[in-house]
Amino acid sequence: MKDRAASGSGPDTVAAQRLSTREAAERLGVKPETLYAYVSRGQLSSRRAPGGRGSTYDAAEIDALARRTNRKPPSPATGDPVFRTGITLIENDRYYFRGVDATELARHYGCEEVAEWLWTGELRPGIRFTAPAEALAAARRAVDALPAHSGSTDRLRVAVVAAATTDPLRFDLSRESVLAAARGLVPTLVAALPVVPGGQRDAGTADGPPSGTGGLARQLWPKLTALPADEAALCALDAALALLIDHDLAASTLAARVAASAHAHPYAVVSAGLGVLEGPLHGAASGLAHRMLIEVLERGSAAPVIADHLRTGRRVPGLGHRLYTSEDPRARALFALLDRVPRAAAALAAARDVVATTARHPPLHANVDLALAVLSVSCGMPAEAGETVFAVSRTAGWIAHALEEYGERPLRIRPSGQYNGPRPPQPLPVAVADGPPR
Repeated sequence: MKDRAASGSGPDTVAAQRLSTREAAERLGVKPETLYAYVSRGQLSSRRAPGGRGSTYDAAEIDALARRTNRKPPSPATGDPVFRTGITLIENDRYYFRGVDATELARHYGCEEVAEWLWTGELRPGIRFTAPAEALAAARRAVDALPAHSGSTDRLRVAVVAAATTDPLRFDLSRESVLAAARGLVPTLVAALPVVPGGQRDAGTADGPPSGTGGLARQLWPKLTALPADEAALCALDAALALLIDHDLAASTLAARVAASAHAHPYAVVSAGLGVLEGPLHGAASGLAHRMLIEVLERGSAAPVIADHLRTGRRVPGLGHRLYTSEDPRARALFALLDRVPRAAAALAAARDVVATTARHPPLHANVDLALAVLSVSCGMPAEAGETVFAVSRTAGWIAHALEEYGERPLRIRPSGQYNGPRPPQPLPVAVADGPPR
């Protein structure tokens, strides 16, 4: 905030900005006591405020100290909150993980390798994550206790809580501890899911592929479909997991960062993300596209299906994205891989029919939900399979954001409400007599 005496504009005005003690402390992310210590050590200068009420500090000097101490000044004020992040950049209809084209990463590396890159900035080819035995046993017991009709996200949420209870170090927010928890949690979630009835089991085990072998995609496959896996389809599933790891500050990621800002442990951060992901406007969107493609295949054409959607006021699922003016790059990458899966030909044709039919009006391009629907429909997966893939993959992204947020000033994500209720003082409310509500 500018000092009231510094009016006008230009370089001289910027140099003359003065901050109050509270503003200077917030900009540095420290307590006022720490600010006073900087002054006493000669690292900062202060000036008495007009009227002798407190001290003021030069804004440029505060920012210079922030750079020297690796403390970050706050984001500029805008209409929406802005978060500094070095994880994902979306621009010009492409997206990047730590500056590297995310679709290229997914084309050359598996989801675990991409997750490790996102967490550490180091690429470790061939890395495999392993579920800790105690965490996996607890997660499976908890998941098995749920009703049979429970959805996959219900199971994942319960598995996260169960796994957390077995980790006595979960409150250690050091980078090494969080990374260790993350490398164990992601495969635990996959291994805790039940195998689809009639699904193929690997290595003669009773519960599907042993954790740590064959990568997450191979472990997840029998939890999604009873059809046998082929390499082309597994490659598409692995790419989907890698492509979906992060997408900037989506709703679930923002929830995860709020939890991390309060120094919630990584399991709680993932629980916060899963809670938001379950909304129909977020993780469940691919299920709507799945059901639409099934109907297109049954009716032989997209035209009557699209007409029914529009007649009843429903938007056509799987089309359009607020961050892209053309086709979602995640969809483009996944469609290219699905072109190599023979069993996906019919669902791919149905998806392209949907896009072509809607293109008669201002075009809406395919998004990743439509591509996930092609994968789930063609591989005999249920409608919620895309949500499961999304949740498992995005868990790694939430951890990446937690690692970043743990390095910020705690509890910085605290918006202020604009009260619009009755102005006080109001009289005490009149008690309502017992009886049914009216």
